[in-house]
Amino acid sequence: MNRNEKVELLTYLIESDKIDVVRMQEEMEQKRKLELLSMHPFEIWQGKDGIWKTYLPDEKAGRIFRKRKTEKEIQKVVVEYWQQEIENPTVKEIYDQWIAKKLEWQEISKATKDRYDRQFKLCFQEFGKRRIKSIREDDIEDFLKCAIKDHELTQKSFSNLRTLVLGIFKYAKKKKYISYSISEIVKDLDISRKAFRKVRRTDEELVFMEDELPKIQGYLETHADIKNLCLLLLFKTGLRPGEVVALRKESVKGNIISVDSTEICYKDELGKDTYEVRQFPKTEAGIRDVILPEKYLWIIEKIKLLNPYQPYLFMQSGKRLLEHQIRSRLKTVCKNCNIQSKSPNKIRKTYSSILLDSGVQESIVIQMMGHTDIATTKGHYYRNRKNEQEKISVINSVVNL
Repeated sequence: MNRNEKVELLTYLIESDKIDVVRMQEEMEQKRKLELLSMHPFEIWQGKDGIWKTYLPDEKAGRIFRKRKTEKEIQKVVVEYWQQEIENPTVKEIYDQWIAKKLEWQEISKATKDRYDRQFKLCFQEFGKRRIKSIREDDIEDFLKCAIKDHELTQKSFSNLRTLVLGIFKYAKKKKYISYSISEIVKDLDISRKAFRKVRRTDEELVFMEDELPKIQGYLETHADIKNLCLLLLFKTGLRPGEVVALRKESVKGNIISVDSTEICYKDELGKDTYEVRQFPKTEAGIRDVILPEKYLWIIEKIKLLNPYQPYLFMQSGKRLLEHQIRSRLKTVCKNCNIQSKSPNKIRKTYSSILLDSGVQESIVIQMMGHTDIATTKGHYYRNRKNEQEKISVINSVVNL
């Protein structure tokens, strides 16, 4: 029997009163009620006072107490609660569903989920409690503009927030909770650049200056333990800190370092930081061969002498060095050299600035950096490394001024 025949038969049975539609509807409602009651994690009981009692889930308190005079009334409270949870979830519940799917489909890493969770916790404390069907299009614009103001967002942090909003509301539309297009709302946003917090940093904060580099590299060479050799290799290759601690012995062939992995950090089920090596880098362009200048091959040889038998290039006491350990060591080294404290990523900016100042071909620069285009390198990594006196000298030497 095909579908049309089934529909025709059902229509005949209903019209000829062969089926009690009212009774069937009641049975369906009762089945639905039992399904919703089975979702309830708390006991429903009758107290000694004859009152029927239970708890409902609550995000803040964990649970909230409810009581009614009859069992039927308390069951109605429970059924209505779970009916609303299913048909009109909160923004937070949709976010959780969306993130779970992204992880299941391996579209994001656990580390990315942790970053999204931090952004959600910062910006969605109140908005996340709202039921999705109660949110109008203008509510979203108000929320975004208030978030920029209340949390003093930079353009970059707003971009991260926008990613979450797009993901949450696209998922909500797919599930038919809403009908409007979040993409159109976000595209039509009228937000002035002046609304964003500006982060102004001097070149001295972003790179190691020309007069600082000999100091710090000299210190690393004369105090050449495994962590300092790791920092020295960063200065000579421009690797990302997560990439350098993920290097295996076989990644290095002569002065060619093959990069195809990076360290990731995420929270486990207990909220504890977990560190893993992921077998693909931060970006597709991150899969690359980086050249170590031949005069610094001694760094690799010394590393292998300190760590001859372990699988990873940088290990200590049988454990792989972690990115945060390298970051901490750099802070100590900067202090010992009387240099302003800088992060490992500032080594990377220093490396790219040296390449560009030295006139290295742009295609080689982006390969060494693992970037997709030179605009990224020049826009975010290229900085002046001369101090004030050196800049004055350079300008004074320009003949045509």
